[in-house]
Amino acid sequence: MSAVFRSLASIDYRIWFAGALVSNVGTWMQRTAQDWIVLTELSDHDALAVGITTALQLGPQLLLVPVSGWIADRLDRRKTLMATQLSMGLLGAGLGVVLLLGVAQLWTVYLFALLLGIASAIDAPVRQTFVSELVPGRDLGNAVALNSASFNAARTIGPAVAGLLVVVVGAGWVFLLNAVSFAAVLVSLAFIRPARLVPVTRAPRGRGQLLEGFRYVRGRPDLLVVFTIVFVIGTFGFNYPIFTSTMATIEFGLDSAGFGLLTSVMAVGSVAGALLSASRDKPRLRLVVLACAVFGIGALGAAVSPGYAVFAVALVVVGFAGQVLMTTANGTVQTTTDAAMRGRVMALYMAIFMGGTPIGAPLVGWVADTFGPRWGLGVAAAAGAVAFAIGVAWLVVYRDARLRLVRVPTGADGDRAVGGTGAGSGDVGAVRAAGAAGAGGTAGAGGGTEAAGAVGAVGNEAGVGGADVAGGFATRGRIRAPGGGGGAVAWRSGAGSRRGRLRVRLVFGERDRMAAASTATGSFAAVAPRERLAEEFELDEADARRA
Repeated sequence: MSAVFRSLASIDYRIWFAGALVSNVGTWMQRTAQDWIVLTELSDHDALAVGITTALQLGPQLLLVPVSGWIADRLDRRKTLMATQLSMGLLGAGLGVVLLLGVAQLWTVYLFALLLGIASAIDAPVRQTFVSELVPGRDLGNAVALNSASFNAARTIGPAVAGLLVVVVGAGWVFLLNAVSFAAVLVSLAFIRPARLVPVTRAPRGRGQLLEGFRYVRGRPDLLVVFTIVFVIGTFGFNYPIFTSTMATIEFGLDSAGFGLLTSVMAVGSVAGALLSASRDKPRLRLVVLACAVFGIGALGAAVSPGYAVFAVALVVVGFAGQVLMTTANGTVQTTTDAAMRGRVMALYMAIFMGGTPIGAPLVGWVADTFGPRWGLGVAAAAGAVAFAIGVAWLVVYRDARLRLVRVPTGADGDRAVGGTGAGSGDVGAVRAAGAAGAGGTAGAGGGTEAAGAVGAVGNEAGVGGADVAGGFATRGRIRAPGGGGGAVAWRSGAGSRRGRLRVRLVFGERDRMAAASTATGSFAAVAPRERLAEEFELDEADARRA
């Protein structure tokens, strides 16, 4: 199975994935119909009303953090999800009936949005952490990314279908169809056998457990910076219903079908971003920082778009960057948090991500009403710039990070080596990894890589002469392997090799204050010198010179 979809090897995760996909389609149908009726039927194109509805639906995420996190860590997650999913389905059905009877008013939608928000506040951390019981720990990051891909794949279908159904049969039937879609996830939960679930560590009984998540995060500076970035983007940048609905109606004069299509177009970028995140071996904070910059640029492009088509293209960029940011941030939090604390930490994460909306949504709605929809998107662009600045400041000030331009030699023909691997007896260390031989090289002593430490590096660009590693961390192409002891890394070009490729390397210096920090999945403890814990960005020579 492809590495992108490796979590689907688990039968229970496949069952959950299928049920959640159907339910997510219904959820997006209801969200689209709800925003549309508030904007066009229950108010006179009032963006502030849409913002208040969104705030009421997401506000409980912030207020119920201690309780929802404790529930996720203490109670049976499968049974809890059955209760929350059933309650949300009944609420959707109730609002649908009210709309069909023709007695709906704006306060009615506000009330249902608040009740749905309470149910969602309990459901969110439980649903997020339940994934850890469906797949092995090594696949958790991938499963989180595929969940995001499922959610956003549904966003390509749900809004477009909802926009059409609102025109044809009315918004009330859209809410009823969403209620029916919850049956899919309930059936999937019933088919998941508890005996097959991965055992989890439950939070112990005792006083102070409700607030333990706050204390845990306070002691993890790496999580604090992720939470700060998520708060800024989630509060001021992820007000998509306001952006798309006001631009569609006020700027472009579209009906509900055009509005739903914009939401689906944005979801195309989101699905691509989630799949990119799923293809990576593990989430990295530097990708979160980079995604903030791309998000800000995309929002700025959407704000100044001269027409509908250009605006739609800009939304693809916004959706892509936003999803890479949130999926990577989510994976970072889940994979580095102790299992017994995961529910409470994820409740705090979801509260910061979604609970900031009660602050940001009314503010952005007011900006869109007062100055125009394009200025609302300008707020999102500013949020991306601020979040990017926070991430860069963290890397430079706290982690003493620097960018360095290095040249890495290739094989004799100037291209990457292609071929099999070979192994010979190590001259110094226990193992010699031969890697793939370059043109004119041989697997073993000629091509490949020699390691003077305990384990050699397996290179995917090995050429004539290869690379000698005296220990530490050696990175060859996209593969990193630890050596046995200290020493310097020296690249030696082989006979006939060309000038090689230029790479930009992110280096953490001696003043890195995360050097002694530890997480649930390992330690940041430094090996001397610190420069060997580098992250590499592979560029062609022209891009590297511009960098």
